Amino acid sequence: AKPGEGGQLPGGKVNPPIAKVRHSTPGVGLISPPPHHDIYSIEDLAELIHDLKNANHHARISVKLVSEVGVGTIAAGVAKAHADVVLISGHDGGTGASPVSSIHHAGLPWELGLAETHQTLLLNGLRDRIVVETDGQLKTGRDVVIGALLGAEEFGFATAPLVVLGCIMMRACHLNTCPVGVATQDPRLRAKFAGEVDAVVSFFHFIAEEVRQLMAKLGIRKLTDMVGRADLLEMRHTIEHYKSRGLDYSNILYRPEIEGDQTPYCRFPQDHGIERSYDMTTLVPACEAALERGEKVISSFPVRNVHRVVGTILGSEISRRHGQHGLPEDTVTLNFNGTAGQSFGAFIPPGLTLKLTGDANDYFGKGLSGGKVIVRCPAKASYPAEENIIIGNVAFFGATAGEGYINGRAGERFGVRNSGVRAVVEGVGDHGCEYMTGGSVTILGPTGRNFGAGMSGGIAYLHDPDNTAASRCNLEMATLLPVTDAAEIDQLKANLELHVHHTGSRQAKRLLENWPAAVASFRKFVPNDYARMLACIQKAQAAGLTGESALEAAFAENMKDPSRVSGN
Repeated sequence: AKPGEGGQLPGGKVNPPIAKVRHSTPGVGLISPPPHHDIYSIEDLAELIHDLKNANHHARISVKLVSEVGVGTIAAGVAKAHADVVLISGHDGGTGASPVSSIHHAGLPWELGLAETHQTLLLNGLRDRIVVETDGQLKTGRDVVIGALLGAEEFGFATAPLVVLGCIMMRACHLNTCPVGVATQDPRLRAKFAGEVDAVVSFFHFIAEEVRQLMAKLGIRKLTDMVGRADLLEMRHTIEHYKSRGLDYSNILYRPEIEGDQTPYCRFPQDHGIERSYDMTTLVPACEAALERGEKVISSFPVRNVHRVVGTILGSEISRRHGQHGLPEDTVTLNFNGTAGQSFGAFIPPGLTLKLTGDANDYFGKGLSGGKVIVRCPAKASYPAEENIIIGNVAFFGATAGEGYINGRAGERFGVRNSGVRAVVEGVGDHGCEYMTGGSVTILGPTGRNFGAGMSGGIAYLHDPDNTAASRCNLEMATLLPVTDAAEIDQLKANLELHVHHTGSRQAKRLLENWPAAVASFRKFVPNDYARMLACIQKAQAAGLTGESALEAAFAENMKDPSRVSGN
């Protein structure tokens, strides 16, 4: 809804249920960045597609593209990156929460982007390996038929079914005041919702019936026989409006010649290499006792940088067989030696511990979901671990739970959108902990510039012996404070002790050996709104409330002064 602009969810809308879903803190505003910080190239997108397919190889991976000039070239890249579906979205779709600038100026009609995409995929021999979908204010069976004739085989409906369910297009979705209870968290307004499933079912029956009638008129029996048949469309020969005279849209109806046995619709599934992955050939068979019976498994394996997303399929099997809570801690402990490829330990659930002696590429611990990932410097290394980068960029991106211990420094964008992981690392590059909403990060070495930009939750402990951290931190939403609370000091010490236990870190040992002086050189980076909300929660707990009741009371207390709510 906010292409290229990012967005902000004010703290007043982050009530306890929303905060639980978002892995954040009630009453604390959330910031969505304009770009995806794990995608800066088509290669990055290919890695994300591969990661997601490993996380659930039964799912189709879809990439959504805005209809725009040149979208066909991007769609060809998406097909080569092995996405299962590419969705071409028109400019008329979106929600009532979109900025006016986006509603008026972002994107083109879906017909233009769809035609370009279908033609480009055909000309490059890619059309029969990927499903093409389109959406953006499709309302009738006629829209479906035109979409199919221009090259789509799947169609997305959103606004029309919402209207069937009672939406009256107030375009106030962002104000929490929807009068018919569709787009609101207010329980009084939600009670007004009168939508029924049967109405949506009837709507789609009518859509399908209209499609069948139009297909019969065209003499076509199957939808796939209609895909790409732009020759069945005609341009209007008389353009009445003077501004439209002379415009030529005939290229929309261009039909490239199909070479060989290629079809104008998806016929072959993408080859994601799942069956040949390290997990499927080695790790899953070795851990069958844990998967089937929950027995402990401890094993060791070599690893190379060609082995991507190590542990992710194994983690998905644990979740599939044992639920979202996984297995008891350290049920499966796998030790690796060597250089790991991208996304080592991505998305792994509770019960799975991956230990790596060596180093790792980008996306280490990406989307960590309760598991534990550890990387340590080889014992015979000739270099000091605390002065060298041992894992790549974007580690722990989007992680929600678990632990991570890194015996060395990390690259850029460490812990972006971390919302629950406890991590210890010995230095990070630029833009660390951007948009973080929860969890804790302990950094025993230097930080790059722009640390903590957009961070709205969680706490970062920075070792700052020369008192220069403030010059590298983004303090627009947060404050640097000394660590003085006894409970926090104990927690910080426990983090370092766990780091030593898991990695043998020399840096952490030196700090622990001189702890009273060392703790004075640590600074606590804490978001302002997060600190206020924590104070409200402590006040509610002191009054005898616990769990959800404490959060509800704290949220209500924080909302008493609207000026204290981020984004209001």
